[in-house]
Amino acid sequence: MMRSHTPLDIQKIQSGWRKRQVNEGAEKIRNDSIEEVAKEIEKMTVFGKDTIDSFVVYIRGMKR
Repeated sequence: MMRSHTPLDIQKIQSGWRKRQVNEGAEKIRNDSIEEVAKEIEKMTVFGKDTIDSFVVYIRGMKR
């Protein structure tokens, strides 16, 4: 016997899908922003190259 979804089931499925979609969009914005910051820090000349590289690795590690 095949079970059909109730309207409540469909509502739960759709709301879960929307939450995932919003979270994925927010994470993309977050990751793009983090990457932008990392690229700008790479351009800095105040610190030595090793220090800058360490900052960049740390910042990129913040991506989700």
